[in-house]
Amino acid sequence: MHHRRLLFATVTILLATILSCSTSAQKNDRYSAAIEEKIKLVENNLCTGIELVDSVNTYNLLERMKRFKVRGLSIAVVHNYKIEWARGYGMADTAAQTPVTTQTLFQAGSISKSLNAVGVLKLVQDKKLDPFTDINAYLQTWKFPYDTVSKGKKINTANLLSHTAGLTIHGFPGYQRDDTIPTLQQILDGQSPANTKAVRSQFEPGLRYQYSGGGTTISQLMVENITQQPYDSYMWENVLKPMDMTLSSYSQPPGKDKEKWLATGYTAQGKEVTKKFHLYPEQAAAGLWTNPTDLGKYIIETQLSLLGKSNKVLSQEMTMFRLTPYVDSNAALGVFITRKEKDRYFGHNGSDQGFTSVYTGSFENGNGVIVMVNSNNGTILNEVVNSVAVVYGWKNYYTPIRKKLVAISDSLFRTFAGNYFIAADRDTLTIRKTDDGYFLTVNNRQDFKIYFTSENEFFSRQLNFEFTLEKDTKGNVKGFYFKDRAEMISAKKL
Repeated sequence: MHHRRLLFATVTILLATILSCSTSAQKNDRYSAAIEEKIKLVENNLCTGIELVDSVNTYNLLERMKRFKVRGLSIAVVHNYKIEWARGYGMADTAAQTPVTTQTLFQAGSISKSLNAVGVLKLVQDKKLDPFTDINAYLQTWKFPYDTVSKGKKINTANLLSHTAGLTIHGFPGYQRDDTIPTLQQILDGQSPANTKAVRSQFEPGLRYQYSGGGTTISQLMVENITQQPYDSYMWENVLKPMDMTLSSYSQPPGKDKEKWLATGYTAQGKEVTKKFHLYPEQAAAGLWTNPTDLGKYIIETQLSLLGKSNKVLSQEMTMFRLTPYVDSNAALGVFITRKEKDRYFGHNGSDQGFTSVYTGSFENGNGVIVMVNSNNGTILNEVVNSVAVVYGWKNYYTPIRKKLVAISDSLFRTFAGNYFIAADRDTLTIRKTDDGYFLTVNNRQDFKIYFTSENEFFSRQLNFEFTLEKDTKGNVKGFYFKDRAEMISAKKL
């Protein structure tokens, strides 16, 4: 996702493994010889964003699943505005020995926000909502409590969907299935039994991007207040069903007819999530159950709508509006826009407890890919996406940075080994050395192997950041810094 804490949480490096290769690809469709050859190439060409000079830089999918202790993985590839192939690997549930198939349902996490935006803009299209009007004009059962922080400016729906409303609450941890589930109003006000704080202003709306699942949850309440329907019912009838996403659901939990398809979530250490998965009353922000094949249908509908060739839910004009960045240069309405030279892609990633996922689709030429895993460790996701981009020849999409490593003496390493602290996120980081190399440890539980390219610079192949050591006038290390989007983040040495 688009935040440091979420990135650290979803790319943990793991060493142990118990996943069996023999169950890696069961009950899968067979395709033509040409497509099967592409599948094989994708499976054997996983790659990170950084290539090491004089090193092997591609990996096998099953081997990576083992290394990262990913129990199950599902993928669908969109080519020429069609789902060219879909395949499942590993286990949906290890205890029951249930294999992943293309029908297996995963929690989509924040990918839920993409489909939510489609549903909200359907109300705009139907003239039931003005995206630039104060949200309190549509909220009936609860009103947003403006205060002096918003500086007299009003939040609109476009702000909510593009994370430019200046609101708090990045994401949600969910609830165990036997917990007392809070109402939306309790969640928004941070009242028990809600397990997050109140959704409130942290700076004036329209100023800049700040990811807020709390803002998306407000849009969920708006949908319910405007339509006088349960959110999941509205989304099924107006978004999922029209796009033929027949196995997908925002219900928490999904109905009994979906139970046989539900994957079990697993922690980054490979431990089963308590009672299989969490519940997310914050449905718009994190509550979608789906699979890559269904998400492929959403990608294709978006692409065809952009061309004016389909309007199952949104018109061409409304789809273009949804994919246009608002205030921020990348954050559009429920999606993030990425530029690869002249080519543009829309996408999102997601993380619920025990699940991570990612999708991307091209504005032109009908390309896309969706990858979902039932693991908190999402390292493998972008590696698979990179492989698809290479195999399918997506021009300029995969442009790895090539690095040449340098040797670091023990005496030099001792000058910057130790603990560091990021005040903004309250993350503690540790740089240490083991027999297996150098590592950056996050909050004493997540290890990322790091490599040095100079005496002052290092990186991890699992993180999308390059780190630079910061020294005082005497040459003593006082911290390190890295760039996250347009923001420079500093970690101070303790």
